[in-house]
Amino acid sequence: MSFGARYTSALAERGRLCAGIDPHASLLLDWGLDDDLAGLERFALTAVEGLAPYVPVVKPQSAFYERFGSRGVAVLERVIAESKAAGALVLLDIKRGDIGSTSQAYADAYLDPASPLGSDAVTVSPYLGFGSLTPFVETATKFDAGLFVLALTSNKEGPEVQHATVEDGRSVGRVMLDHLRRLNEAETPLGSFGAVVGATIDGADGAGVAYDFGFNGPILAPGFGEQGGTPGDLARIFGPANPHVVASTSRGLLRKGPDVAALRDEALRLRDELG
Repeated sequence: MSFGARYTSALAERGRLCAGIDPHASLLLDWGLDDDLAGLERFALTAVEGLAPYVPVVKPQSAFYERFGSRGVAVLERVIAESKAAGALVLLDIKRGDIGSTSQAYADAYLDPASPLGSDAVTVSPYLGFGSLTPFVETATKFDAGLFVLALTSNKEGPEVQHATVEDGRSVGRVMLDHLRRLNEAETPLGSFGAVVGATIDGADGAGVAYDFGFNGPILAPGFGEQGGTPGDLARIFGPANPHVVASTSRGLLRKGPDVAALRDEALRLRDELG
């Protein structure tokens, strides 16, 4: 089954909340844990227990595990495996972008089910040119995995690149959406190639022209909850594409730990808020 089909089914069954499992040093301390490998493992696996059985998508940010070296990556491997076992799709947040054989090596590492880091989908950066993602696209297609391409992010630095225009007058962000539209054309029930679009953007390019998010693919919307994004914002920004949006939150949700029941209850509350 394609990633787009699995994603559609997961959202129908579990709602539209993506739970970030991001072991910030400050969160470990908030949980009464040391900022060391033991603290990382306790934090991450507790978060999996409290969240993965109840949300459609979990999104571990690789950097917070990599900072502990190979043993931290081993914890990430457990997070991926145990989240899948709990029925959640795993979107590994890596934001990789490279060319040629290096891009292929990244794709093999993160999308091949035989890899310990093999995930349902990953985030990727297209700013070496969208064509540089071809190894990711081909590998995702081969293994029925998905991609979420950075398109319109909510960080304040993003518009410098994403609102810049190309020769035909389109913004770079719009170009990315158009590439995804072509990749997802005619796929049912939904294509497997998605976009990362912030839950707090204004929904228009630098010229004030509204973006068309009807590219027949998944949408990851970071910034929901503590960072200011609301269900109303999602409806305003995404319009008819809103049912394909999974809204991501991390720190606001994880602050409810270390109690597993409190994590679960907050995830269910946010899921219900999203509708």
